[in-house]
Amino acid sequence: MATINEISEQLYKLNENIVLIYALNSTGKTRLSVAYKDYTKAINDNKHAGVYYNAFSEDLFVWDNDEKNDNANLRLTVVPSNLNQFHSFLVEDVKIIREKLEPYHPKYNFKLNQFKNPEDGIESITFFVDEENELPIKISRGEERIFVWCFFLALFEVDGWANEQNAHILIDDPVSSLDDHNIFITARSILELVKDNYLKKQKMIVSTHHIGLFSILATWLNNDNSKGGLGELTKAIILKNKNGDLSFKGTNNDVFLYHLHLLQILNEAKNTQLFKYHMVLLRQVLENINSFLGSRKIGRILNDIGVEDVDRKVDEINSLSHKQAYQYHFNEMSESEEVLFNDVFEKLIAKYNFKF
Repeated sequence: MATINEISEQLYKLNENIVLIYALNSTGKTRLSVAYKDYTKAINDNKHAGVYYNAFSEDLFVWDNDEKNDNANLRLTVVPSNLNQFHSFLVEDVKIIREKLEPYHPKYNFKLNQFKNPEDGIESITFFVDEENELPIKISRGEERIFVWCFFLALFEVDGWANEQNAHILIDDPVSSLDDHNIFITARSILELVKDNYLKKQKMIVSTHHIGLFSILATWLNNDNSKGGLGELTKAIILKNKNGDLSFKGTNNDVFLYHLHLLQILNEAKNTQLFKYHMVLLRQVLENINSFLGSRKIGRILNDIGVEDVDRKVDEINSLSHKQAYQYHFNEMSESEEVLFNDVFEKLIAKYNFKF
C-alpha cells in the first residue's frame, strides 16, 4: 500500500513508457494525474514537464446559455488559462479540430470566437446546424465531451506546448458521457496518439474507469509483439484504493476481476443492443479464460461449455472479431451473428456460473 505521492513516483519509475491504468470511479485517478504532474514538476525545476487531459481540462469549458436574451448568444465559453497562448494555432488551422471530430460523425458545425485581442486566445465556441444563418444550438453532454476531447487532441499537435513540455502525455478518463460507439472511436484516437508520440516521450499514460476502453487499448498495444514494438513497452495495471491506501498490480494477476467487468458489459449489451465489436470483446473473454485454464485455443473452451460444431464456430468468431471491427463503422449484429453470440455467451455463463 502507498500514498498517492508514492504511487506517482512508482509510476514515473516504471520501465515501460506506455502505461494503461484501470480503476473504479472514486479510486483516485484524477488525484493521481495531479500528483503525477506535481511530482514531475518538482524534479524539473518546478516547470511543467508534460501535457495533460483530465477533469480539469473539461472544466475549462462552461456553457453560457444567455437566458436574458432567450439563448440568442448561446455558446460554450472557454475559461482563460495558460493554454490560451496556444489557441491562435487552432484558429489559424481549424481543420485540425474538424479532422479529429470527423470519425465521430458530428451533426453540427462550430465557430471559434476569439477575444478582441486575438493573442488572448479563444473566448468561446458557437455550435450550429444551419450553415447559412449559424443559429446557435446547445449540443448534448456527450457531444460536448467529444468536442472538448478533439479540441485537446488538436492542442497536442501545437508547437510550443506539446513539444516543449515533452516528457509525457497523461490522459485521464476521456470517455465520460459517451456511448459504446464513441468509446471505441476514442480508443482508436488514443492508439493513434500513442503511435505518433511513444518514441518521443518518456511516458504515455492513460487512466480510465471504463473497462471496455482499457481492454481494447491493452489488446491493441500488447498484440504488437515485434522487437521493440508497442507490446514490449506497454504496462497495463489495475489501481486499487483500500481505506485511502493505493496499490497497483499488473492485470495478469487479476484476470478474472478484469474480465468479469467485460462480461458485465456484454450482458448489458445482450439485453439492449448488440454491435459487431461485442464479438471482439467476447473473443477476448474466451481467450483469457482459456489462458487461465492453460490453453491458447478458444476451441477448447467452446467444447467445454457445450457449443456444437466447434471448428465452424471458431472460424465464425475469428472472422467476426477481426481487428477491422474496431474501426470507425459500428454496425449492429445480423440475426445469425446474434444467435452465435447468445449461444456462446449463455453457455459460458451457465458453465462457470458468473454472477453479475
